[in-house]
Amino acid sequence: MDLMLATSKAGHDKKQVYLVLKDDDEYCYLVNGTTKLVAKPKKKKKIHLQLIKNIPSDVLEEVKDIKTLDDVSIKRILKVYNRRNKDV
Repeated sequence: MDLMLATSKAGHDKKQVYLVLKDDDEYCYLVNGTTKLVAKPKKKKKIHLQLIKNIPSDVLEEVKDIKTLDDVSIKRILKVYNRRNKDV
């Protein structure tokens, strides 16, 4: 599974971390497992996002065991990522 995380650079959700569900030429579809669910992702322009390239190994370990992306697993991935970056 190819994991992409992104931080919002603009809008009312500025500095919030999302998981990129899919993307096309101009937009990314974002989910966070709580307010933006897999059934109804947030559509945001790519210019308003900062992609996270260096994903910590403990987050990748969390993803390795997941077979399908659902809201609970997305929430768990983002929780591990936010806990890791809170210490930095």
